[in-house]
Amino acid sequence: MDPIRRSLLGQLARLSAGAALVPLSSVANAGINQQPPRREGDPTKRYGMLIDLRQCIGCQACTVSCHIENAAPLGSFRTTVAQYEVEHQETGEVATFMLPRLCNHCENPPCVPVCPVEATFQRQDGIVVVDSDRCVGCAYCVNACPYDARFINERTQTADKCTFCAHRLEAGLLPACVESCVGGARIIGDMRDPESQISRMIAEHGDALMVLQPEKNTMPQVFYLGMDERFVTRPQAEPVALDVLDPHGKEMGYEFHH
Repeated sequence: MDPIRRSLLGQLARLSAGAALVPLSSVANAGINQQPPRREGDPTKRYGMLIDLRQCIGCQACTVSCHIENAAPLGSFRTTVAQYEVEHQETGEVATFMLPRLCNHCENPPCVPVCPVEATFQRQDGIVVVDSDRCVGCAYCVNACPYDARFINERTQTADKCTFCAHRLEAGLLPACVESCVGGARIIGDMRDPESQISRMIAEHGDALMVLQPEKNTMPQVFYLGMDERFVTRPQAEPVALDVLDPHGKEMGYEFHH
């Protein structure tokens, strides 16, 4: 048999074997455009995050700590801080605007119903997670997310994303990004607890809070304080690589946008 044909048949056999491992009942129950029942997590809690952009300095400590905590592959990130050069509409002065990005753990997450095997699901406490043992790496959820918050992990070949560090929350710890934020810009907590810091800040600053792409009707549960309204929808921006050198003259590789 032709070696190329033999190789192709071998790959098809492996794919067929892998497909046979997907429970047919799961495929039948995962209705497109329907939110399946939530499972796991504490039903008495609803976690959310508030990001005070007035305190964010763009240091990327959150990006690095998250990357280490969750062992993400090189070049892939569960959270990052996008940096934009913004021109004042009246004076023309240019300033740098920081926009931390992560999964929004939406109340109506579009990534959940498109999963054919219900590997992506929402916990009863609102956190959206991925069961990597069940995920088949089809990337439907990656394409469904309007916030570019998901990627396919090149090591596991499964969907990967921010989980609010659910494993740390369950241990009574803060998420890595919150704990490492030098400006205290990230606040996470149970929004059903009126005494939690996030609940108090929502009550105090409710009218000033914004979410990303509200027109998508996903009901994001990551709220921004001090947001430039031009960034609520996807901004028209182009990446510009700047030569930022360390004390030894080596390129540090920061990327800004304008």
